[in-house]
Amino acid sequence: MSVVVNGLVKIYGEQLAVNKVSFEAQKKEVLGFLGPNGAGKTTTMKIITGYIPPSEGDAVVCGFNVSTQPMEARAHIGYLPEHNPLYKEMYVREYLEFTAGVHKVNSPLKRVNEMIERTGLASHRHKQIGQLSKGYRQRVGLAQAMLHNPDVLILDEPTSGLDPNQIIEIRQLIKELGKEKTVILSTHILSEVEAVCDRAVIINKGVLVANAPIEQLKDQFSGHSIVTAGFKSAINPQLLKSIPNVQQVKPLGENRWQITSAPEHDIRAEVFQLAVHHQLILLELHKEVQSVENVFQQLTKQNPIPTEQ
Repeated sequence: MSVVVNGLVKIYGEQLAVNKVSFEAQKKEVLGFLGPNGAGKTTTMKIITGYIPPSEGDAVVCGFNVSTQPMEARAHIGYLPEHNPLYKEMYVREYLEFTAGVHKVNSPLKRVNEMIERTGLASHRHKQIGQLSKGYRQRVGLAQAMLHNPDVLILDEPTSGLDPNQIIEIRQLIKELGKEKTVILSTHILSEVEAVCDRAVIINKGVLVANAPIEQLKDQFSGHSIVTAGFKSAINPQLLKSIPNVQQVKPLGENRWQITSAPEHDIRAEVFQLAVHHQLILLELHKEVQSVENVFQQLTKQNPIPTEQ
């Protein structure tokens, strides 16, 4: 595992910000790290990157404990914080060359050129950072996080301030990076999680409430499975109700039906077999998919219950 978080606790005075959070992030995986404001996301990410110490528990990056081996762990981490700290008086290229020197990057000029091209900064490389829009400052922050070719990238709201075209470009870049690195992505744009991430961890009020692959997450917390079936001609709903595990059949009009079953039962095969058996022409058959947004709302509006680790 590239990142192992085990029983993290962070207490600020009398406030319990993170409460025994544990999860793992693998190489070649984009992990979505989600939670409402004040849930403990940024605190957890700061602990993983070594910016603040945990009150209890451990975070290990590429085999190095961030508390007892901070320099070794940080050498493997690229971090883009939510509030991107930059030297605004420096020029883009100058800043990246400075950062490359701090990291003692081999062939720094070549690496800086690569990052400028990869993050779409070529037309702005000779501008002062203070003259850039927020979106381009985000690109500079992403470039500096990637400069030393870290094994783990931790990105806190990386598409904040970008226009729609820039968001698509950065999402594609994150997906490409996820093919070779571990990427932990924190974002409030839940459609971004579905578009980019392989798996999601959700915390609420400092407690981990979900940890699963995206598709499994949507199925696990939907509470039911819904299939929509459309037929060329009228059908007796009692036929659909006779399918094992069907809980409810609802007409949608124009010979279309919504069929509800328990979440562990995907009844599309049974619906198809029923149509064949009764010589019915099936025009439409698909499973309704729960969105990450719905799952997120469901899990963060209720009192947090720790998920099994």
